[in-house]
Amino acid sequence: QLQPVESGGGLVQPGGSLRLSCASSGFTLDYYNIGWFRQAPGKEREGVSFISDNGSNTHYANSGKGRFTISRDNANNTVYLQMDDLKAEDTGVYYCAASNFFTSSRNRYGYWGQGAQVTVSS
Repeated sequence: QLQPVESGGGLVQPGGSLRLSCASSGFTLDYYNIGWFRQAPGKEREGVSFISDNGSNTHYANSGKGRFTISRDNANNTVYLQMDDLKAEDTGVYYCAASNFFTSSRNRYGYWGQGAQVTVSS
């Protein structure tokens, strides 16, 4: 079974950058559309950015437009989320998820990672 695994989270100061990675144990990510979601304390999980299986299509939520970049390296079975100019409101647990559909709808993602904590604080 596909099991996404996130890495790259941590503590960063406002204005700083982080790059999250999503790999998989078991099945390859190549056949799946990938979404990054995040959940702040006390809030619902929300979509951040999405990429199609071959990388030709991407989509960003308003929260990350102009600051976040999603990409994938299918040769290395990895999807990335580059986050620049981070703000305190970007703090949360970031999840990588896989879907058979290119969609921002959380309910269409059947495979989820355990999450990576991102904390933006001075």
